Amino acid sequence: MDPETLIIMLTFLLLFATTLQAQQLRIIAIGAHPDDCDIKFAGTAHKFAKAGHKVKFLSVTNGDAGHQEMGGGILAKRRYLETQESARRLGIAEYEVLDNHDGELTPNLEVRRQIIRAIRKWNADVVIAPRPNDYHPDHRYTGVLVQDAAYMVVVPNVVADTPPLKKNPIFLYYQDGFQKPAPFRPDVVVNIDDVWETKVNAMDAHTSQFYEWLPWVDGILDNVPKDENARKAWLSNQRTRAHSPVVAKAIDERYGAGASARIKRVETFELCEYGRQPKLEDLRSLFPK
Repeated sequence: MDPETLIIMLTFLLLFATTLQAQQLRIIAIGAHPDDCDIKFAGTAHKFAKAGHKVKFLSVTNGDAGHQEMGGGILAKRRYLETQESARRLGIAEYEVLDNHDGELTPNLEVRRQIIRAIRKWNADVVIAPRPNDYHPDHRYTGVLVQDAAYMVVVPNVVADTPPLKKNPIFLYYQDGFQKPAPFRPDVVVNIDDVWETKVNAMDAHTSQFYEWLPWVDGILDNVPKDENARKAWLSNQRTRAHSPVVAKAIDERYGAGASARIKRVETFELCEYGRQPKLEDLRSLFPK
């Protein structure tokens, strides 16, 4: 190969790599507990990761209260190990767990600083978190904390030990069914039927939650199968929900008329009015189909 051809090829490869890098998104999904991101975002996260984007999960508490028979440091360690296995199964880049007590989270300044640092260090383009209305105080306050961080991530004199972001990320909410003060609005919908098994495998990694704690709370612990394959099938059935009318409409708008009848499982997100405000068509184009 002559030098001129080699230079042309190297230039092309450099431009191609630069283009890929420019298109790569950095996404951080934030939950109150070490299984929350899996429940709300695992399918979409796996799709993003497969497409070459960088995805991080962040749990604001260590989950040390979420069990009927154990707690404290032993449970926190167990749940941390579950997060790392979940991340491996999903193929995401990182699953971080902050050392705040489960059930005791408040929207205080120190935790806000932790979240600001995490978003900045990840150099996030997209941040996804709960809405601040929920049955669980940790969920509510995680939503408040992320809202409180939404502007501050670009302010240099706030949390000055970590460089600020050069542009404000897009902030979104996970889907929920709460109606007050306002119902969830599905601005973005992602079909996860094709990655549902991967999502179930990720949730399956959280044995302490999906096969022990949550069934115990719901009074159905005796219904959990002992066989591993049967447990996954049971979990899949437990986590499959009928679409609400507003979500069904959003599915049909994105995937075509009647799609809501054939698509069984989706993850949907609402654009937060804080942070960067893209046009809806531009926002939707960022998400995998």
